[in-house]
Amino acid sequence: MKPSIHPAYGPVVFRDKAAGHAFLTRSTLASSATRRIEWEDGDVYPVVDVEISALSHPFYTGNARVLDTAGRVERFERRYGAA
Repeated sequence: MKPSIHPAYGPVVFRDKAAGHAFLTRSTLASSATRRIEWEDGDVYPVVDVEISALSHPFYTGNARVLDTAGRVERFERRYGAA
């Protein structure tokens, strides 16, 4: 690999504001130097706040709305005729 063309890859804490959950992972995404959090292991890591994660997304939590696709197809066929 060429030196000095790749972003820094290190530990970052992602904090879901909607669910109140945080997780530690490695990422190239960096937050500002002033936004840091002390983690469970006692070390201090940069923190990135996210609006939605798998814990708060409606698809993963089961709160997603199911569309009535059969009704839409029937309405289309009534309007334009079945082929």
